[in-house]
Amino acid sequence: MPSPAAIPGDLDALPDEQLMAAYAGGDAHAFDALYARHESALYRFIRRLLGMRLAAEADDVFQATWGRVVSARDSYSPQRANWRAWAFTIAYGLAMDRLHTSGRQVAFYAHDEDGDGLEAARLFARGLLRDGDPAADDAANPSAQELAFWQAAGRRLIACLDELPDDQRGAFLLHHEDGFTVAAMAAALDLDADTVRTRLRFGLRKLRGCMERYLSVLGRRE
Repeated sequence: MPSPAAIPGDLDALPDEQLMAAYAGGDAHAFDALYARHESALYRFIRRLLGMRLAAEADDVFQATWGRVVSARDSYSPQRANWRAWAFTIAYGLAMDRLHTSGRQVAFYAHDEDGDGLEAARLFARGLLRDGDPAADDAANPSAQELAFWQAAGRRLIACLDELPDDQRGAFLLHHEDGFTVAAMAAALDLDADTVRTRLRFGLRKLRGCMERYLSVLGRRE
């Protein structure tokens, strides 16, 4: 990972699209700034989309994604898509290709990819709880008494995500973790909006069923 100290301060203030243009013009520091800005989120998205079946291939897909970014530096157009949506769409396509060609003949097992489960718990709160639900704030800032509950909920969500069909898991992650709107997802994935909504609806229904025990506990707290 590039050292933050090696990135000029003026680059940190530039939007992604200008950094990409600067990189295409020969400024290697602009690429370092893009990488440092998006490395963690992009890798986490790839890892969760591949699931535990293909966890060992996350590094390869991550590197391949950045390889595509490098090779497309002269052809990228911000008029067609903002940089983040473009990069995540590349990652989505590469990860889905890997899933589709893997045969998926790998045993499932739950794994706490976030260490303490809290990052996944925040994803649970954003994706499965209703807007305005005070429990969402609890997930963002759990008290000492609530910490164990949210850690367990986060670990369970990772297991539940792994059980979703690939397209539903991808839709859920793009929408709830990375902030893609339905319209942006439809454009990026070359799908109609109804297909995107259907994937989100069915994926959310399955996740809520899988997370029922944790949702019921939250319901009893109200």
